[in-house]
Amino acid sequence: MALESKQAITSAQVQAKLKNESSSTEGDDRSSVAEVLLAAGIDLKDDDPTEPVLTLRMWVLGIGFCIVVSGLNTLYTFRNPSITISSTVVLLLAYPLGKLWEKVIPSWNIPLGERSINLNPGPFNKKEHILVYMMSNLSIYVRLGADVLTEQQMFFGYKAGWGFQILITLATLFVGLSLAGIFRVLVVLPHELVWPGLLGTSALTSTLHRVGQTDIQAIGHTTWKMSRYAFFSVVFCISFCWYWFPDFIFPALSYFAFPCWIAPKNTIVNQLFGMKSGMGLLPLTFDWSQISYVGSPLLVPAWAIVNVFGSLVFWIWIVAVTCYYTNTWYSGYLPFQSSSVYDNTGSTYKAAKIVNKASRFTIDVAKYEAYSPVFMPVTYALTMFGLSFATLSALVVWIFLEKGQLIADAARRVRQSFAKGKVKQLFASDKNSQNSEVPMWWYLCTTLLALFLSMFSVEYWEVELRWYGALLACAVAIFFFPPLALVYATTNQKINIDIFCRIVAGFVFEGKVLANIWFFDLGYVSTIKGLYFCQDMKLGMYFNIPSRKVFIVQCAGIIAGTLSSVCVLYWSLGNIKGICTTEAVNGFSCPFSRTHFNTSLIWGAIGPRRFFNNEIGYHSLLYFFIIGAVLPVIVYVARRRYPRNTLLQKIHIPLFLGGLNYLPPATGTTYGSWAIVGLVFGILVRKHLYAWWYKYNFVLSAALDSSVSAAGVVIFFAIFYSGASPHFTWWGTKVYKDTCDWKGCSYLLLPESGKFA
Repeated sequence: MALESKQAITSAQVQAKLKNESSSTEGDDRSSVAEVLLAAGIDLKDDDPTEPVLTLRMWVLGIGFCIVVSGLNTLYTFRNPSITISSTVVLLLAYPLGKLWEKVIPSWNIPLGERSINLNPGPFNKKEHILVYMMSNLSIYVRLGADVLTEQQMFFGYKAGWGFQILITLATLFVGLSLAGIFRVLVVLPHELVWPGLLGTSALTSTLHRVGQTDIQAIGHTTWKMSRYAFFSVVFCISFCWYWFPDFIFPALSYFAFPCWIAPKNTIVNQLFGMKSGMGLLPLTFDWSQISYVGSPLLVPAWAIVNVFGSLVFWIWIVAVTCYYTNTWYSGYLPFQSSSVYDNTGSTYKAAKIVNKASRFTIDVAKYEAYSPVFMPVTYALTMFGLSFATLSALVVWIFLEKGQLIADAARRVRQSFAKGKVKQLFASDKNSQNSEVPMWWYLCTTLLALFLSMFSVEYWEVELRWYGALLACAVAIFFFPPLALVYATTNQKINIDIFCRIVAGFVFEGKVLANIWFFDLGYVSTIKGLYFCQDMKLGMYFNIPSRKVFIVQCAGIIAGTLSSVCVLYWSLGNIKGICTTEAVNGFSCPFSRTHFNTSLIWGAIGPRRFFNNEIGYHSLLYFFIIGAVLPVIVYVARRRYPRNTLLQKIHIPLFLGGLNYLPPATGTTYGSWAIVGLVFGILVRKHLYAWWYKYNFVLSAALDSSVSAAGVVIFFAIFYSGASPHFTWWGTKVYKDTCDWKGCSYLLLPESGKFA
């Protein structure tokens, strides 16, 4: 009864708060933090400080899942569409294992000198569960580095060996951890920064640990009586069974561009409605892995989805289409969209003709001039270059205008910590406080370790990036990390700064492609890893886990995840038939590494000076720097002039310019279906079925993500890896491949000379 009374009061308070809310702007989201957290099962006041945390049970489950999931996610980074073994799967599997340990293992104390370890310290609690999740969550971090290692080995032919791969992966992870720790006061501790990507995780965790207890009732209703756990179980089972159809039995359901099936040879129809090389004007798919390719749309605020969808409509369906059919940058001779770059015959660019191991991966200018300049599909040029340029300048201006006071206040607090009598608070350890913050000197130590590993790796293995290049890359990461983290903490969308890193490396290490690769890895990939570390720190706050214990678990996971990822990388590149080619089994064509390769070729081998000074006209993309700097000022002034205009309050310029950063290899269909699902649940369902949304929305997201990930693993090893897949073929497995969309037909035909430029 006491529990039910407390829940009723909380629900009434949330409902009253909801009625007083205005529009769903960014500022309004901050005012409804309590409502969102409660819907995701987070109660910051619900804490038992006596619960054991760093138990043997947690270490065994955490390290075990970290090794397995890191390996599987490294494997799946080679696949298109990529499948992520999300950490929600670990949450789901760790719970019964933790409860089994609780029931079976005896409660014995094992003496270790002056201390002892209890084999079974009691019930498997939420804090242990979350730490297991954090360790397995490192699998997402290590796969980012695997893409770059694959690019170097498979596309440029340079095998540096185990030592380099392990140390450089550790270096980028420790850079990310250091960034998260140094800036945690700014991007982790503030209460108004929710980090929406955590809501599905927290909802699932709370649901599992509430089994057998009174479930939270939906606000003001008794209609939705099914418990969250029962709902999760039903959705998981249905989704697990369904995914066999779009992934194996009927893959045309995944690539459901049926107008292309009707007119498979009609170029215009395939370019308009195609979802592989086309615009995706009919964003229809029955594959959750396609819909959630850029992240679960059920977790993203509606105002953020509107900004990204507006970007898709304007930049891809209007600007890109106009450029394409007017043959801007010779794009009419190429597919509308592709992850590849091309030569002047419309064929995939052959990097081996201008750069190879014999030339120490430095461009042969004579061969380059005799061969061809690099030509990009129009969407590739706009999103990977033009919009990336605009996003860089927009981030700097936006952070100054919108978040300048917030950063100034944080800097003032840090400066005051160094004042007389307060330095001890920043660096000293308070052993008497269970929940004391991690002292800054811990993160300073990880920073020094990261810098040493970075400089040693690039110098000893001679990958062209000198020690000062590693330091410069880390400086770029430090400069851009705060604005990137603030955007991610409010929208769950990552903004790219990779092009900036590429350009800087292109000028400093001109013509050296390997230097460009690793400058990108240390400057950009490290910042993305830092975002995930911040997210885990915030999750620790939500479940009242002492920050020092979170730090220890993150460091342990870094080591275990790195070793697992590198081992699987070696196995995959040597055992999967046709890997990183278009003939690869089950789509193991290395789409992310291929995209990185194209970019490395442009900025590393050819270089920014040669790229922008040719006759193609790519220099016009530099004007996007001006566009990105001007747009935030216009919106900022308009907001001050019209403070009650709802539309203006919803506009988020960095997200509008940088929200399409997964495109390519994502497509218009991917983003369109993501936006439609997100807006249906974020606006229509939340408005008209609020009781259902409040109780099930985040649980639904967790169930769909985890079921697709689990089914993907089963299907791969049971069907594709076993060799059974070639024996299964019918209309539904090939109809979408017999189209111009799949083959990447161009709008214009090649001239009789065989070259268009």
